[in-house]
Amino acid sequence: MVALIVFAIIFAILGIVGSVVPGLPGPPLSWVGMLLAYFAGRVGDKPDPMTTACLLIWLAVTVIVTVLDYIIPVKTTQMTGGHKAASTGALIGLVVGMFMTPVGMIMGSLIGAFLGELLVNNKGVWSAFKAGAGAFLGFLLGTGLKLITAGVMAWLVIKYSFL
Repeated sequence: MVALIVFAIIFAILGIVGSVVPGLPGPPLSWVGMLLAYFAGRVGDKPDPMTTACLLIWLAVTVIVTVLDYIIPVKTTQMTGGHKAASTGALIGLVVGMFMTPVGMIMGSLIGAFLGELLVNNKGVWSAFKAGAGAFLGFLLGTGLKLITAGVMAWLVIKYSFL
């Protein structure tokens, strides 16, 4: 039971980290932590274990947030007049900026979206800036949504493991 709790906490922490770091699926990792906490509660004699309904509801939330994470940046980029090049540039800039500080990730995403739109679609600086801002806004919204979701699931892992 202790090993399940330890792994549940590790997955919850990885979920929070994965909400910011590209390539790590944040909310799904947090949900795995919840699943492990669920089984840990079933093994022990905890008076208030996690319910199956709670686990399934958070699975649905995880799926919805994961899908929205792909849709939001595309839609915000389109709303500001950008195309796929801005979204791709934002992702490339984010990955390049990942090797720097968190500010590097943010600036890399913004600059990548701007350059992607400017160099590929060549609509002018102002259009590229608007598209870059849209892609960046989508990145922020998606990341925020993932962080909130992973944070709540991490709290539930702690609640059902210790409290």
